[in-house]
Amino acid sequence: MTRRFEGDRLLVATHNLGKLEEIAALLAPRGVICTSAADHGLPEPAETESTFAGNARIKAHAAARATGLPALSDDSGLVVDGLGGAPGVHTADWAETGQGRDFVMAMERLWHELEAARAPEPRNARFCCTLVLAWPDGHDELFEGMVHGRIVWPMRGVLGHGFDPVFLPDGHELTFGEMDRWEKNRLSHRADAIARLVEGCFS
Repeated sequence: MTRRFEGDRLLVATHNLGKLEEIAALLAPRGVICTSAADHGLPEPAETESTFAGNARIKAHAAARATGLPALSDDSGLVVDGLGGAPGVHTADWAETGQGRDFVMAMERLWHELEAARAPEPRNARFCCTLVLAWPDGHDELFEGMVHGRIVWPMRGVLGHGFDPVFLPDGHELTFGEMDRWEKNRLSHRADAIARLVEGCFS
């Protein structure tokens, strides 16, 4: 049986302000106040697993152990069929430069690799999100969400983050990079996973 979340304070195991704001907005109607790993001065643990679930568990349990608070983490990324599932868990790594992350470079790499692979159109892809809610006693609950779409080129839009300007969700005419933030958040893989989390642990 799924464990219910009790209380009104949740640590979101991230240093990403945008991710914190998105999760906090989705949980606010439940009366939950979210703080971040950065707010608690926590380091970012090494993500050494080969799956979204494995990396999400690392982050959630590290934060829960360090603070004694329930902790929610997410691991997410872009899975592209024409590249055998890449970049997948390495989505953020594709943007690393040594001077910070450059997602324009990462999107250019994505397109060049699809072209080199002669990947057929439509170049189907999906954003995946795995959420893990962990308690200090070591228990956790896992929820997965995704949104299907395809990769488009050239890049479209300057909103969102990451690979959003090249991802066109199914049934829509705007890429995630062109969508209003709140419209994108309503459709996103993270919103899907959080809806499952709310149903499982908060309702």
